[in-house]
Amino acid sequence: MSNFSIKPFVAASLLLAGFQGANAQDYLVNSLKSNQSANSKDSFQFKDVINIENTPVKNQGSSGTCWSYSANSFLESEMIRAGKQPVELSQIYTARNAYIEKGINYVRMHGAITLGDGGALHDVINMYRKYGALPQSVYTGLNYGTTNNKFGEMAAMNEGLLAAVVKNPNGELSPNWVKAYTSVIDTYLGEVPQSFDYKGKKYTPQTFAKEVVGLNPDDYIELSSFTDHPYYTQFVLMVPDNWSLDLVYNVKMNDLTDIIDAALKSGYTVGWAGDVSEKGFSWKNGVAYIPAKNPADMTAEEKESIFKGPQPELEITEALRQKAFDDYQTTDDHGMHIVGLSKDQNGKEYYIVKNSWGATNDYKGYLYMSKNFVKYKSTAILLNKGGLTKEMTKKLNLK
Repeated sequence: MSNFSIKPFVAASLLLAGFQGANAQDYLVNSLKSNQSANSKDSFQFKDVINIENTPVKNQGSSGTCWSYSANSFLESEMIRAGKQPVELSQIYTARNAYIEKGINYVRMHGAITLGDGGALHDVINMYRKYGALPQSVYTGLNYGTTNNKFGEMAAMNEGLLAAVVKNPNGELSPNWVKAYTSVIDTYLGEVPQSFDYKGKKYTPQTFAKEVVGLNPDDYIELSSFTDHPYYTQFVLMVPDNWSLDLVYNVKMNDLTDIIDAALKSGYTVGWAGDVSEKGFSWKNGVAYIPAKNPADMTAEEKESIFKGPQPELEITEALRQKAFDDYQTTDDHGMHIVGLSKDQNGKEYYIVKNSWGATNDYKGYLYMSKNFVKYKSTAILLNKGGLTKEMTKKLNLK
């Protein structure tokens, strides 16, 4: 059975846009503009079953930082779940630190690893562990007159600087290249304060993370599902944005949605990473599903009706999912935050997903994603280990 993704050259272009960084979101949103219907919201009748408290929708602007926005939103919901007053965390502080670590890896690998704005959900946990956290009010990343992120020039500067470092014109690297690279980033995003005042008390990023955010980075786990690795073991997720070569746990395809369901029912939200280049994904309409019929084979009338109410969906198998990943039809092009569960008028379940493209669609920044879409297009999910069932915890040999 064939995959129904957009043409391979578009998927490849998305990867390229993610590599170049700053225009990744603009390219992605523009490529999806045709995936919409004028009256979709009138045709879907969603009734929320679970809707976990989360913080207001943000806008990542012209930057490929969805991973930071989605996983920081996830941490903000974790604060709420833990009974804390949520803080709007600085997504760009996280990204800034990841850019530095990524640059170091890039040079160490002689340029043979991904560069750019892109990242993974686990990057937020890793940066939180190493660098702490800052509130958005202290570090906006808007250091040169813009009102929204606009990272194109910075990305080009970073790419040129690191290319020169990798060429190693002196025959031996000096210790100053990291300082030069960091200074470029801080010139655009702003220098990190060594200490700052928040609600009348002085903090460092590390003490703020410990005393105010109060989350334990060891509590979080990332999972995926592929047939070419043993189930319930760890493996390196082979996607370009896994620049840190982190390990994820491999589970069966149906486990992905079972895990998400169990977490939501227990009050835990879930970070989501995957591919949104499908014809069945409409940001404007706030709906994502996998049509049963290949859009390339649809009549004009069928294409016009694709978002006019619930439609039959393709049945997803592990073989179909693996094939889509192997032939580049599923890429790691976006990250979002699953905050609930809903049903349409036919009783079919969808996840309520918070995006970071502003409140610009029919559902004010949220969308409804079918379980089949999640099974087919997910590259990874992130959640608190406390949201796993006892059975899954045992299968993964977690303590």
